[in-house]
Amino acid sequence: MKGIRLIAGAGLLSCLALAAIPGAGAQDRTPLAFSGLLNDYSPSTVSGGPWEMHGQWTLSIDPRSGNADFSADMTMSGYGKNSMGDPDATQGGQKAHTHHIRLTGAMVTWNPSGCPTYSPSTYGGFQVNGTVSLLTGNGSNATFETTPPSSTLQVCVSGGEGNDSVPFSNITMTFGTGSPAISHFGSQPIHGVVRGWNQNWDVLRQFGIGPESVK
Repeated sequence: MKGIRLIAGAGLLSCLALAAIPGAGAQDRTPLAFSGLLNDYSPSTVSGGPWEMHGQWTLSIDPRSGNADFSADMTMSGYGKNSMGDPDATQGGQKAHTHHIRLTGAMVTWNPSGCPTYSPSTYGGFQVNGTVSLLTGNGSNATFETTPPSSTLQVCVSGGEGNDSVPFSNITMTFGTGSPAISHFGSQPIHGVVRGWNQNWDVLRQFGIGPESVK
């Protein structure tokens, strides 16, 4: 609307600004929702490793606060060992267990600085950082985690650029230095794929929030 300048200060959007956007009453209350899968292996150096890791994840960003909620639900299983004491892939599926991981109200940064790199390269994207609010092992607080949880987590989402590209395709989940969770998952990025997202970019652009590269 002419004569009205919409300002997002420290991620807080005023009700007046919201009312000034045609159609904003419903659309801007819809979080940006992302979802996908996790598939990776832990190092052999972690306790009980190497582990196969498979799971699904969701991530939602509140356009009013700019904060995110992240959730990952994973299965993990290991290998038996051969006569030499080395992991034996023919004895897969040992010590199967589950993990539920949550980040609640975490800070979103709209750049990939400090995120893991890929080959071929990915571009743009965002990251979410914070202390986990939940980290379970078979439903209970994980035996390697503190009470309350103290492990920190970085979640990075990135993708392609240019025509015929997918702007959000890749995700990594990395536990921070000193996190108790490293003893089980390792300190390396845990990789996954973005399967979908709701493309509610118009409202974000009007408030100056979100990746400039997404058209």
